[in-house]
Amino acid sequence: MNTIITIGRQFGSAGREIGEKVAEYFGIKCYDKELLTRAAQESGFCEEMIQNHDERPTNSFLYNLVMDTYSFGYNASSFVDMPISHKVFLAQFDTIKKIADEGPCVIVGRCADYALADYKNCINLFIFGDDDVKTKRIMVRYDLTEAKAKEMITKKDKQRQSYYNYYSSKKWGRADSYDLCINSSILGIEGTVKLIIQYVEDFEKKNNADIMEK
Repeated sequence: MNTIITIGRQFGSAGREIGEKVAEYFGIKCYDKELLTRAAQESGFCEEMIQNHDERPTNSFLYNLVMDTYSFGYNASSFVDMPISHKVFLAQFDTIKKIADEGPCVIVGRCADYALADYKNCINLFIFGDDDVKTKRIMVRYDLTEAKAKEMITKKDKQRQSYYNYYSSKKWGRADSYDLCINSSILGIEGTVKLIIQYVEDFEKKNNADIMEK
């Protein structure tokens, strides 16, 4: 096993749970909130600050500043002047790369697919679901009415979409941004896990065959 799996997900689609089960099958780590803890430890930011800016959009007029940071490397003065949301993003960005360098794993959300765009051993997935299935799942998980659950789903997905579209060069949830998009409502959680496992195993076989040919 040498593959890094990133998972983008709609709120309520069970993306995190699916990621955990895939990681368990392969005997590798799954990073979701754990990534925030590690980013806090390595960057020196308090964990609460990182959580407050987790997958949340920021002011778009600062877009060029953060893009320049990626392109040319940030010096001390530009980093000091940078908004806290950008500093937090860069801390997560660096942590994602460090985690990937340590070996195979599953990383949920946080623009991980964009951070690892140059990694050839990376599979980028997006998990979505039918509205009624997602709504029922959120109603049960958070003990909400149907209306409140739908409202929460809409809000969370808008945040994730804005964050992803802002920091990456791709579009959140759009098929051409990922290697594979799966509706978890069709096969259910276990069925989706099996599909991903098969996909990963076939991906590894192809990669190994390509290496042998070289």
